[in-house]
Amino acid sequence: MSQTYAEAYADWQQHPHAWWEQAAEALEWSKKWDRAFDPSLGAFGQWFAGGEISICHNALDRHVAEGRGDKTALIWDSPVTNSKQQFTYNELTDSTARMAGALAARGIGKGDRVVIYMPMVPEAAMAMLACARIGAIHSVVFGGFAAPELAKRIEDARPRAVISASCGIEPGRVVAYKPMLDEAIHLSAHKPEFTFILQRPNLAADLIADRDFDLLSEMANATPAACVPVKATDPLYILYTSGTTGKPKGVVRDCGGYAVALHNTMSMIYGIKQDDVEWCASDVGWVVGHSYIVYGPLLLGCTTVMYEGKPVGTPDAGAFWRMIAEYKVKALFTAPTAMRAIRQVDPELTMLDGHDISHFDTLFLAGERCDPPTAIWAHDKLNRPVIDHWWQTETGWAITANFRRYGLFETKPGSGGRPCTGYDLQVLDDNGNILPRGESGNLAIRLPMPPGCAPTLWGSDDNYRRSYISDFPGWYRTGDAGQIDADGDVWIMGRTDDIINVAGHRLSTGQMEEILTGHKDVAECAVIGAADSLKGQTPIGFVVLKSGVNRPHEEIRKELVSRVREVLGPVAAFKEALIVPRLPKTRSGKILRASIRRLADGQDANPPPTIDDLAALDDISSALAKAG
Repeated sequence: MSQTYAEAYADWQQHPHAWWEQAAEALEWSKKWDRAFDPSLGAFGQWFAGGEISICHNALDRHVAEGRGDKTALIWDSPVTNSKQQFTYNELTDSTARMAGALAARGIGKGDRVVIYMPMVPEAAMAMLACARIGAIHSVVFGGFAAPELAKRIEDARPRAVISASCGIEPGRVVAYKPMLDEAIHLSAHKPEFTFILQRPNLAADLIADRDFDLLSEMANATPAACVPVKATDPLYILYTSGTTGKPKGVVRDCGGYAVALHNTMSMIYGIKQDDVEWCASDVGWVVGHSYIVYGPLLLGCTTVMYEGKPVGTPDAGAFWRMIAEYKVKALFTAPTAMRAIRQVDPELTMLDGHDISHFDTLFLAGERCDPPTAIWAHDKLNRPVIDHWWQTETGWAITANFRRYGLFETKPGSGGRPCTGYDLQVLDDNGNILPRGESGNLAIRLPMPPGCAPTLWGSDDNYRRSYISDFPGWYRTGDAGQIDADGDVWIMGRTDDIINVAGHRLSTGQMEEILTGHKDVAECAVIGAADSLKGQTPIGFVVLKSGVNRPHEEIRKELVSRVREVLGPVAAFKEALIVPRLPKTRSGKILRASIRRLADGQDANPPPTIDDLAALDDISSALAKAG
């Protein structure tokens, strides 16, 4: 008889090491581990110490050897270039082995770093797998990242090579990558030995002699490289996330624990089998793209989809439904902002008409908390479960979720689900004491973290300890605030610095956002706490209206202020709801609340270079100026 979630979680609690060892048996190991968990390694310990594994072998060659070489491994769909391509496991293995051979021919090997700076093209996934194939450590940087930020990552990772492309394609424009890469190398104190450049037909790049080499030519002339096993505790990749000091933090992912965790989640959370098609509508530069465009699906042996496009505008708000119908997608994983964008343009989901989505089983959301109105809208219009699950770059996979393997429990719009097996999640007060169910505080995970979570930061165990485990000894501090209700469901109300203090009252900006998005005319919003000399902080809402709303803005603004005051009371001191045409976001879809807050406080926004549209910050500034 299959286990329930409660039984599986209890089983893990009683046998935490054995539970993960059993999960690890599903993969092929070059050498079995000596210890399931070694607490003496890294900042808090590491999993499968003594073991050796090739994550590339498990993701590609293993499936070929087991007779599934003709199965489709990767589907690439690019509406911005009007291109489509599919790769079988045989084809993806051969291309990856040739790229790995090209790297190896120029001296790249075990432990060397390779920066990957590419758009959403198949060669980006091949580059990641090629590095893993020969034991090199890859560090993917968002395609189109500005030169100074790319330079910081090159300087910190100290790569021997960079794999890039001549350009990226955005709706209506071509973004030249090579000039930004050249400038980044010029700015960096560390100089890579060589670069491989994918020459896209949309824009060719000028190559510097003896430094830049044509990627496809190098692959065509290369001898395919075999898989090189590495220690389970060796780094697979470095993924940089913004640091509070202005220096990006290099989150390290190890090989063995990551492979085990991802393989397990494909069925446990997402309900995917080898014959299924899974689509993660993300970017390979984001942690979700690493985990569920590339490694997770391929480790399982299913079909994964890579999409070079947008939820709206490429060509319209029906793009996602066209993709799901055309490729018979079973599970879609995207960001809440994508659903809000579709809802804004097509609130009745009329563009779903004519698309057969009968294969579609579940919509998964992550990146930031999904507001309940959007979750309810998606559920009602799609007639499918909508599962919001909570992630961090540092964890590499979901902390909380709902679980296809165990049978879905009742979903609660606004909740991130229940803790995944492996996470002892609790709510702590500021002194580190566990709070009762229903009380809000600091969300923290009892150490050790499960397999797949970052064991350290690149080059700095001490910085890892300071950033995550020194505040509450014995716990990993997530930096998120929330509560766990009587049923065990976890409610994430935002980062701890998004809990604002208004005249001594601690209030959640996430709760205010939930109230605002419940208004019939609101597509999405952001609430921040602006500095106030009298009350400490005062909340301000920035609201984007649905397409086609023509009512006077002042009328809508008054309704929004009244909604918040009616639900939270006068204590919220909510008096400003500013209507703007768009919100500033990162390329992964997160709203830049910190930048908005700085503008509201009269400071330089200091925007990160991952913003799709810098003009959105100008819209915020204009709205603030008009409001006085």
